[in-house]
Amino acid sequence: MPVHDTTPRLTERAALVGLATGSVRRDDAERSLDELAGLARAAGGDVVLRLIQERARRDPATCIGAGKVLELKAACDELDVDVVVFDMELSPAQLGQLERRLERKVIDRTQLILDIFARRARTREGKWQVELAQLQYLLPRLAGSGAALSRLGGGIGTRGPGETKLETDRRRIRTRIQAIAQEIDQVRRRRSQLRDRRQKHAVPVVVLVGYTNAGKTTLFNRLTNAGAVASDALFVTLDPLTRRVSLPGRGALLVSDTVGFIDRLPHALVAAFRATLEEVAEADLMLHVIDAAQPERERHEQAVRRVLDEVGATDVPTIDVYNKIDLLDDDERAQLARVHPDASLISAGDGTAIEALLQRVAGRLGQDARHVVLVFDEASASDRRVLAEIYREATVLSHEVSDGRIVVEAEMPSRLAERLTRQAAREEAHGAA
Repeated sequence: MPVHDTTPRLTERAALVGLATGSVRRDDAERSLDELAGLARAAGGDVVLRLIQERARRDPATCIGAGKVLELKAACDELDVDVVVFDMELSPAQLGQLERRLERKVIDRTQLILDIFARRARTREGKWQVELAQLQYLLPRLAGSGAALSRLGGGIGTRGPGETKLETDRRRIRTRIQAIAQEIDQVRRRRSQLRDRRQKHAVPVVVLVGYTNAGKTTLFNRLTNAGAVASDALFVTLDPLTRRVSLPGRGALLVSDTVGFIDRLPHALVAAFRATLEEVAEADLMLHVIDAAQPERERHEQAVRRVLDEVGATDVPTIDVYNKIDLLDDDERAQLARVHPDASLISAGDGTAIEALLQRVAGRLGQDARHVVLVFDEASASDRRVLAEIYREATVLSHEVSDGRIVVEAEMPSRLAERLTRQAAREEAHGAA
């Protein structure tokens, strides 16, 4: 009598389904499916089947049409597929129809991305944000759907910090959404207080943004020696990292790494991560990190700019940073420099042009070094506090004390010199009054 292995697979066998309609060409659908394959692998799937249906318009019941569904089911049966991933967002009705006809788990692109975020979240804040996005997305799909509930808790598209809380009672789900939203709102307020404190101490903030896997974390590590996890996998960085960087003679700045963006990033995720993305909108300078060797480079740039527009960050001063130029030949580098003369061309991996990038950052932040000579009253407590700040943020060249006066010669960031000049003028005006 044959013995069947009932041990659950560690890797699920996945089929990917794309749709080329009048507005989406076959080539575009193929490229989008390539990205979906990367997402499926990031979620722990083994892609064994790819299918693209060409139609004049999307079928309202199944997206791809009844005949194509039959063909897909036969192929899935033959290849022993566990999960079918559609490269589009499915309505609750379409999801139900497809699961019944294919007789296996069906998820869409949004659920796949939410699943990856659920796997990657490490901090309490990150888990809250992912759970909120999952609940908001799943709520209309859970209402009266026993099939949807029955598959929670196992495999791609079903993981997440909130998976044990998804009850049939819609009221309880909404209560959970409200509670998480309040927690995230507290995080937003704490971040706002930290930003106010940084502005008070005149420490500029630089944020790294870019398409997922563009090399932001590698650049972050190069700039800060932080040792953050960098990988070729998608969405490795979910929880924002901020580190202080000291520039000799130019003071200090804070550098923040952010979550990577992606084309058609689910709106629920953008909304859930708004507390994190507000760091971008409030930054002094943004470095838009772009994979120079990526064939889909321009599409990726446009996707990032759409998300930045959605979070109100389009007015933040920006330097475009083309990364991975070590993967380009000399002609390709020269062409890139001609087309984008205002951009920085670097390799975060081997350190090429990092110093030049730091010089540009310092210049844009008003941290280009200025040579100043300042005089302080040795008996003044406020002058002693300013002097301590100068020693923290500047390079002191000489320090002389004579007749109760302290004369300091220093190289310091322009923004610090301007602030001290304004402060001295206010004190002088106050003394005269």
